[in-house]
Parts: sequence; C-alpha cells; structure tokens
Amino acid sequence: MPKEGVLIPIGPYHPAIKEPEFFKLIVEGENVVDADIRIGYNHRGIEYLAQRMTYHQVTFLVERICGICSNIHPLCYVQAVESILNLKPPERALYIRSIIEELERIHSHLLWLGVGGHVIGFDTLLMWTWKLREYVLDVFEEITGNRQSYAMMKIGGVRRDIRAEHRQKILKVMDEVERGVKQIAAMLLEDPVSRARLEGVGVLTKEEAGNYCVVGPTARASGLPIDVRKDFPHAAYSMLSFEVPVRTEGDVLAKTIVRIEEMLQSAEIVRQAVDAMPGGDIEVEFKEMVPGEGVGVAEAPRGEDFHYVVSDGTNYPKRHKVRAPTYMNLPSLKPQLIGYSLADAPIIIASIDPCLCCTDRLSVVDRREGRRKAYSWDELVYLSRRKTRRR
Repeated sequence: MPKEGVLIPIGPYHPAIKEPEFFKLIVEGENVVDADIRIGYNHRGIEYLAQRMTYHQVTFLVERICGICSNIHPLCYVQAVESILNLKPPERALYIRSIIEELERIHSHLLWLGVGGHVIGFDTLLMWTWKLREYVLDVFEEITGNRQSYAMMKIGGVRRDIRAEHRQKILKVMDEVERGVKQIAAMLLEDPVSRARLEGVGVLTKEEAGNYCVVGPTARASGLPIDVRKDFPHAAYSMLSFEVPVRTEGDVLAKTIVRIEEMLQSAEIVRQAVDAMPGGDIEVEFKEMVPGEGVGVAEAPRGEDFHYVVSDGTNYPKRHKVRAPTYMNLPSLKPQLIGYSLADAPIIIASIDPCLCCTDRLSVVDRREGRRKAYSWDELVYLSRRKTRRR
C-alpha cells in the first residue's frame, strides 16, 4: 500500500455489490493506483449443508446459491451425480436443459446491461433492457411456474416438460428478444457519450486474462475463445450449431459487445433446440447411489461453473465442492481498476458481472491529513454519472 494517497474502502457490505466483498482502493487525486480485493464475507456453509441432505434435496439447495443463476448450479450438480451413476438422461431432457440454460443467459445479460446503464447514468437503457427481460421471465413462468428458482433440474433429467403449447410462445419471445437486443445495441453503441464511458476503460489484456484464469464474457472480451458449451459440451450443445463471440480489446465496451452478441446467439440456440427437440421421456430413474466421484461443468452467464461430488454409497454426499465463475473473475479486477479514475470504478467492477451482495458502507481516508469521510454508494455513483455529463 502506498505511504501517501487516499484510501477508499468499498464494502464488505455495500449497496453496489450483491454479495458482501471488500474492495480497498488507493487513489491519488481521482486516479486509482492500487487495489485490494478480499472475499469470504458471504460464506453460508452450502457445501457442508449438502453433506447433511439427500442427493435429491441438494438439488434444491444449490438452486439458492445464486438467484440470477438459479438453473446453472443445479445443472452442474446433477451432471456430477449422473457421472457417478453413469446415468444418461433422455435426449429430450438434454434439449430442455439447453433451452432453460440459454433463457437464463438472456435474462442475466439483460439484467446486467440495465444495471451497467444505470451506473453510468443511462437509465433509459435500464428501462429498455428490463422491459425486454420481462418477456423472458414470462416464458420461465409459463414453463416452470416460477420467474426465479425454476426447480427444473433433477438427477436423470428434468422435472417439467416443454409442451406443444409452449413452443409458439418461446419462438415469439425469441423474435422479440432478437429485435429488442439489436435496437438496444444500436442505441448504446452509436451513442458517443456511452462509448466514451466504456471504450478503453478497465482494460484486461489477453495475457492478464490468461494469468488470472478468468472465464466467461470477461475472458472472451480479452481474446480468450473459451466456452464450456464448445470445449466440454453438455446438455444438447453437441447437437446444436452456434458461434462463440470473442473480442480482443479487453475493455468494458468489449465485455458489453460480447454479452450483446451472446444474447443473439442464445436466441438462435433456443430456436434450434425447440425445433429439433425429439419426443420421448424427460427423465430416467435410478435405484441407489454407488461410491465414486463426479464432476459437472456448464457455461453460466458469468462463465464456467464447476461442481465436484464424492459419494460413499450412502444417501448423503460425502463431499460437495462448488466453484462459481466469480471466484475466477474477481481477482482480475485489480489490473482493471489500476490507472483509471475513481468515477470509472463502479462500471469496471460491474463489467465482470460479479455475483455479490450489498449494504451501505463506504469511507474515504486521507492518509496524509488523517481525515476520514463516509461515502454512500449514491455518492460514488454520482461521481460516475457526473463524468458522463462532462462528455
């Protein structure tokens, strides 16, 4: 930590971030010269709880790891258990898994895009994206009965079928998503003020991305063409055709464009899966667990999600390990923050779409004069918005 400068701690409980984390920013003037990121404030004992539940109960437990990604964690978990059992779900169930995964990706990216717009003072973008997101949530409600926590995944398949009457609604919403995303992209990317706030800001080079082992859109925006759906196909992805968007700039704008292009690809994947989905059962049953260990991976909206399960043959997992994508992406914020202004910090932190929680605590310490001032998140966002107005 430098001997001189201003210390700005953000967190561990802060309304800007959705889970408690601690960001310590050292600034000179308004430029960030160092950053320290600490995790561990949101440990809920999920892995230990899993060891006290049956295999079927754990499916509902891991669904609560993340409210936005409430499908991807159960998907990874059931894949890990299925690998222990050497159990192959019916092909129809695999297609349904891919459809739900892509719908979740669209709604997550739209939510992120709206929050990013709000952070830089572009609230029109927030309204447009969240309005479009409502159509996707309506599809979830139609298929699963829930707009969040869909409870679709189960060991050996899925709990609910996508019926014939759902098909037209899904296709109609995908057309609406494609049209809406293209309109939003044009509005955002053709606006010189928005581009000025995103372009060349929070750059993560390809070398840095590789060194930090980042995943998901954060990696692909820095030129790393990695995607679990292509590299280790799960669900029905080996039977579907799609492209993986990749950029090389590594800045916030590149991360934005990658997510926009991913939403268009997701809409096309859903169309393909709905049309190609075969008939048949949606689940297979298993009688009892066997000893062994298994791994389940899937491409969450934020990147690779990983679940590891060890079975001793009883009805309870002996060990369950979860590695969410934010664990890989969060440390990379340090090189992304250093060298940029304090007003850029909110959108840089938001650019990796961190899975974080919030409450209101922020302070600034002037180490030279020994003065301390408390800041609210609104005041920090005000700095970001004021920078936008100066453009």
